[in-house]
Amino acid sequence: MASQMFQTCFELMEKIDIPDAFAAAPNAAHHPVACARAPRRSACYARRMLLNVDAGEIPGEPEALAALAHVLHVACGGHAGDEGTMRETVRRAARFGARVGAHPSYPDREGFGRRAMEIPYERLAVSLRDQLASLVRVAAAEGVSLVSLKPHGALYHAADRDPSLAALVSDLAAGACASPLVLVGPPGGYLQSASLSRGLVFHAEGFADRAYEEDGTLRDRAKIGALLSDPVAAVAQARALAATGRYGTICVHGDSPNAVAILRALREVFP
Repeated sequence: MASQMFQTCFELMEKIDIPDAFAAAPNAAHHPVACARAPRRSACYARRMLLNVDAGEIPGEPEALAALAHVLHVACGGHAGDEGTMRETVRRAARFGARVGAHPSYPDREGFGRRAMEIPYERLAVSLRDQLASLVRVAAAEGVSLVSLKPHGALYHAADRDPSLAALVSDLAAGACASPLVLVGPPGGYLQSASLSRGLVFHAEGFADRAYEEDGTLRDRAKIGALLSDPVAAVAQARALAATGRYGTICVHGDSPNAVAILRALREVFP
């Protein structure tokens, strides 16, 4: 991976005191529509690598995802999910002690949020606010506060490349809840710079179940070898990402082949 694309964790520490953003108990007391603000610690977040899973996206999702993940980023209606799936996913997270984050997307259920969309800025802003508000309401009813926000699919990559979209997503994380959310995204792009300019905590994310190109970008899903389904290969990649010191969290997609086996192997390395 091209080192010039990324800042090290220690460089980021010069800008912000990096917290253990997912340390607060999921059932802690909170404002009815609040999102939890976690306590800070003066340490490189990558020293404790957390595993996050994109969840609430497919029928019959295994409970083991919630049991093995540190954080569940819950689909909130844009690309997948509805009130019922949000409630069930939040309940599972609370039962197994996982933290809960929001996983909003382009309003594109047909394309599962993985297609680029030409959509007016204001329409997208309204959609994202509505998605987050829906999850906050469901989580609050279960006594759970949100800790983070991670855009999904095409929006994740578009916001990393487009400063206006990065600003929109960062503003959502900063102001849509009673307390700011941690923003999760790729390292070194506009999402990171927009979040830091707003005083947000940003956690750079790597992927255990997706192949990378030599330039550090994710391999297109349409290409051969884009998905890693072998737990041994996934663990090796996660170890390599963690060793760089540039990442605070590793993702496994809930809809990935062999997701549970990959997570189980990763928890042996990142308990």
